[in-house]
Amino acid sequence: MNFNPTQKNNTVLLLGASGFIGNVLYKELLSYYDVYGTYDSQEGRFGDNQVFHRYQVEQDSLDVILNEVRPHIIISSLRGDFKAQLNGHKVLVEYCIATGARLLLLSSVNVFDGLGAFPSYEDDTPKAESKYGLFKIALEKIVTEIPEEQYAILRLPIVLGANSPRVFQLKQAIKHSAAFEVYPNLIVSAITADKVAQQVHYIINQELFGIFHLTSKDVIHHRDLFSEIAERISDKKPIFKNVYRSNDDSYLALLSKKNKLPKNYQIRVSEVINDSTLQDEIDTLKTSI
Repeated sequence: MNFNPTQKNNTVLLLGASGFIGNVLYKELLSYYDVYGTYDSQEGRFGDNQVFHRYQVEQDSLDVILNEVRPHIIISSLRGDFKAQLNGHKVLVEYCIATGARLLLLSSVNVFDGLGAFPSYEDDTPKAESKYGLFKIALEKIVTEIPEEQYAILRLPIVLGANSPRVFQLKQAIKHSAAFEVYPNLIVSAITADKVAQQVHYIINQELFGIFHLTSKDVIHHRDLFSEIAERISDKKPIFKNVYRSNDDSYLALLSKKNKLPKNYQIRVSEVINDSTLQDEIDTLKTSI
């Protein structure tokens, strides 16, 4: 699974560098590669400079950025209008075919949200019911037009961490006594943004290609996951709003079988919970001293 480029180039273009996962990726790769990023116009705290380029997927063209940066490695962590994203990725595919650049696409467990009987592995055929899942399937299909050794599809489950949007939402729900939706019958896998960044770094460094499930080694019920995080965050119990997709247990979980990464790049759900509450534990310790 190794790709030997005709010329060495450490230039990385990170699309969506201002997002939660994108920002963690940027910090992980910055010391090792010549990293450039894009940010949405509504996240303009970066300002146009030699490193960060404004790119609003609904109205801007990638051609200018690609011609200026000339990346050898492109990581797509974009958000925004589905149709505009599809068109943007077609431009990326053309660029990769023309230049030999590599494309790493951050995809989602939702490509399997039309299944549910079992966890999903790398070789399983995607089937989605949601608009988001169908969009991600279409995005993956576009990327596979690139020669196989030039792309990696990186599917993600729930992505957490101390500063993740979902953990922040849970904290706010506890603070304001607001409802937080959980799915008691849904079995999920999870990962932290920090671990995703480490895994992506390894995949880039080893020049791996194919489909990867960047996920925990085990699974947990959705309600149990957030119940355990909530217990670590506060003594105050959150108001959980139970949402039932079916009467029986179902899966929206990724597991890895074909393209497993080395053990030091793997993670368990218990570690995801620990890492998602670490800062809260530190803060609690400080206030008790």
